Amino acid sequence: MAHIIVIGNEKGGAGKSTVSMHVATALARLGKTVNVLDLDLRQRTLSRYVENRSAFMAKSDVTLPTVHLHPLPEIDPATLTPGENVYDHRLSAAIAGLEAGSDFILIDCPGSHTRLSQVAHSLADTLITPLNDSFIDFDLLARTDESGEKILGPSVYSEMVWNARQLRAQAGLKPIDWIVLRNRVGTQRMVNKEKMERAVTMLSNRIGFRVAPGFSERVIFRELFPRGLTLLDLKDIGVRQLNISNIAARQELRDMMKALKLPGVEVKF
Repeated sequence: MAHIIVIGNEKGGAGKSTVSMHVATALARLGKTVNVLDLDLRQRTLSRYVENRSAFMAKSDVTLPTVHLHPLPEIDPATLTPGENVYDHRLSAAIAGLEAGSDFILIDCPGSHTRLSQVAHSLADTLITPLNDSFIDFDLLARTDESGEKILGPSVYSEMVWNARQLRAQAGLKPIDWIVLRNRVGTQRMVNKEKMERAVTMLSNRIGFRVAPGFSERVIFRELFPRGLTLLDLKDIGVRQLNISNIAARQELRDMMKALKLPGVEVKF
């Protein structure tokens, strides 16, 4: 059985596609077969990232570790029984077709609540939620008081994950390993940063997720996307001397991959 990784968050701009591409290609670099589904059918950021990578390799005559992007299959509505949802069948058909030939299936969800995203969360063995270091983003996970010190209750995204967990339990599947990645954490010691750290830690104990380090805000990510490259590709394309920022970013990726604790993965890069 393929291990299903879902990258989800109901807010745009949290770094889902950047995390998705780096996790997927890091696994490919470690010799794993990775198939990818992009559920953001409108924006298609991850799809364009993978397409940019293929175009770069063709143009530059460079071979890089590759992930395999797949469209969702079309389903004839006439084959559905009353009350069945076509999106449920499109996603389940895609998973069924990929499972036998995959070590990992990575699903990138849109930054909004959709039926496809909801179904994907119930399929996740590992759920990765990138979260910007801001109480605006934190509000998707939980409501806090005005000081940011007291959690008043779970918010919309946490409730969706809870429902996905319930569906998996009813189906007799193993629990979701939910990891919240703290992205764009500032390097300086700031009051807001400390409040966020306390709030995320408190909530992780309350609703059951692990906290892992994500990526800092770096210009390099904006430069890599048009060519479909990741941090681990730089030396492969001839960049021998990495600057301090790039070295730090590669270490962040190593730390993130280790923190995910994916089955059968030993981080060696």
